[in-house]
Amino acid sequence: MSSFLKYLVAVCISSVTVATINAAPPGFVEGHLKIISAREVELADGNPPAIAAENYSEYPLIILSQDRKKEIARVTADRNGNYHVALPPGDYILDVQGRPPKGHVRAKPQPFTVVSNQTVRVDMGIDTGIR
Repeated sequence: MSSFLKYLVAVCISSVTVATINAAPPGFVEGHLKIISAREVELADGNPPAIAAENYSEYPLIILSQDRKKEIARVTADRNGNYHVALPPGDYILDVQGRPPKGHVRAKPQPFTVVSNQTVRVDMGIDTGIR
C-alpha cells in the first residue's frame, strides 16, 4: 500500500472516530395520535366503527427536517395511540402520511425541537375526512 493511501485511510478513520466521540446524545419526541372524524360512519348494520389498534397503523407519522425536504423517521403509534422516538438534537416537523393532495388525511404539521437527553411532547390530531 502506498504512503498516500495509508495516510488517506488514517485520516478517514480519525474523522469517523472524532465524529463519533463528538456526537451529541439523542433526545426524544413522544406524544399521542388522536384520530378524529366529524361524524361516525354508519355501517349497514347501524353500528359505528370504533377506533382500534389497527387504525393507528393506517396513519404513520413522519418526522421531517425543518425545511420539510427530507424524511428523518417514520413511526406508527401503538395500540393506545402513543408513540416515542429517539432523534438527534435539532429542529423537526411532525406530520402524517396521506395528507392532501395525494391523500385524504387532514392534519396540522407540528414543529418541534429535540434537545439531547430530553423528551419533548408533541400530540397529533388527524381528521380522516370520513363524513
